[in-house]
Amino acid sequence: MDLQIALLLAQDGIVNGAIYALLALALVLVFAVTRVIFIPQGEFVAYGALTLASLQAGSTPGTLWLLLMLGLAVAVLDASAAWRLGGRKLAGLVGRQLVYPVAVAGAVLGLSPQDWPMGLQAVLALAVVVPLGPQLYRLAYQPIAEAPVLILLIVSVALHLALVGLGLLFFGAEGSRTSAFSELSLEIGGLTITGQSLWVVGASALLIVALYVFFERSLYGKALRATAINRAGARLMGISTTLAGKLSFLLAAAIGALSGILIAPITTVYYDTGFLVGLKGFVGAIVGGLVSYPVAAAGALLVGLLESFSSFWASAFKEVIVFTLIIPVLVWRSLTTRHVEEEE
Repeated sequence: MDLQIALLLAQDGIVNGAIYALLALALVLVFAVTRVIFIPQGEFVAYGALTLASLQAGSTPGTLWLLLMLGLAVAVLDASAAWRLGGRKLAGLVGRQLVYPVAVAGAVLGLSPQDWPMGLQAVLALAVVVPLGPQLYRLAYQPIAEAPVLILLIVSVALHLALVGLGLLFFGAEGSRTSAFSELSLEIGGLTITGQSLWVVGASALLIVALYVFFERSLYGKALRATAINRAGARLMGISTTLAGKLSFLLAAAIGALSGILIAPITTVYYDTGFLVGLKGFVGAIVGGLVSYPVAAAGALLVGLLESFSSFWASAFKEVIVFTLIIPVLVWRSLTTRHVEEEE
């Protein structure tokens, strides 16, 4: 291996690692706040990419119908809960859950988004996919929010299988790519750097900084941190753990969908692509112990670099090498971490 090949592999590893880092941060966030190991995180990657591809092709993405159906289901649940409390704010609750999906559907069906600039198409794709996060939390996790972690994990597995099946129904078995955000190409010391790679790394870095500012400076970010540290204490201080759960799923869905939009121009995305991408983000999250954001991001970058160099030395075993990384990390954490019983 000469220096130029090593630089090409490092570039590829950093680009992939930037995406894995975003997913690792989302997984750590959701687990810290809700105790949910969010296996369907990868499905938001596939949904984001394929929704954008459908909009560019001039077809209606199936995720739009999922948004409408889940919005209706959430409205029915909220209306039922409000009715049991005497019907207060019934109309407002139902309206909030239905107006937004209907407005997005109107934009997709009536405004010809295939003719829009790519930036607006990406925003519309995010508008379709991101609200699915809090909707899924309301339907699948909120009713069992205090259940043991094992029960929450089983629900995550079931939800993952359901979303993969729906992805096949919505988008078919054929993969899709989208137009590149930039056709820029730079030559630096014999190394070709594409504009899309710069978009991926730059957007990932900006999002990580934005998350840091959100958690350190905003009231909602501090509420999420408090909930992650001590759910019971946060509840006693007036912080709604339900709102914290919805907000964490909203952020996780946004991170996943944006990641899919970023990688869609550089790789063909299939309905089940997100599972493998999400698993690699999960390896990074495990390196961080599902607690530390910086260590999770660093672990995800390590996964990207390891995958890239493994593809050169032993391409047939690159996935095995990447996922084997989780074994020594788990052994080390098992030996060095003090075990405590799960809170009831």
